[in-house]
Amino acid sequence: MSEKYTNLSEIIHERKSVRKFNPSYKISQEEIETMLTEATLAPSSSNLQPWRFIVIQDQDTKKKIREYSFNQEQLETASAIIAVIGDTEMYHNIDEIYNANLEAGYIDKVNVELQIQNAKSAYPNAPVEARLNIASFDAGLVSMQLMLIAKAKGYDTVPMGGFDKNQFAEAFKLDDRYVPLVLIALGKAAAPAYGSTRLPLEKIATFV
Repeated sequence: MSEKYTNLSEIIHERKSVRKFNPSYKISQEEIETMLTEATLAPSSSNLQPWRFIVIQDQDTKKKIREYSFNQEQLETASAIIAVIGDTEMYHNIDEIYNANLEAGYIDKVNVELQIQNAKSAYPNAPVEARLNIASFDAGLVSMQLMLIAKAKGYDTVPMGGFDKNQFAEAFKLDDRYVPLVLIALGKAAAPAYGSTRLPLEKIATFV
């Protein structure tokens, strides 16, 4: 087993959902930017990256969010709250993304034109519900990656889906295409997280 795999395994086992954060511990914007940049290396449907982030560090804003998020303490005590937003009109980014791949030399002109054509014929015509499902799935991928990156850097997180998404969207004046999906509290634990068990593999996996 390689050392890299061992380290990843340790991070996976050490990551827990923390709800007691040290309110005096602050993580710099620069470090959060680094973590988000790494997190966005996560895969996404047709590489359209339908995730957006709102990083909330202002204390008054965190208190306000807590009011419509079941009064969860970690929203106020974490160093930052990272809101993961789904872009249900991710197809607006098709040209920018695929042409960037072309410029980077990851794809040739013939294939990039084919990929652009295929994406433009599929995504704009898909029902909004289908695009929201895609954005939600991809948001889960980038969120998990972010939480593991944070743990590798010695920080703690907890993902939260329990908040009034309509109030959040109104508070941050989000266009209809953008849907709040999850809030991730990021900071330093002030108390150990509770342990939790998992269902046995034989109950959840079938080999054929």
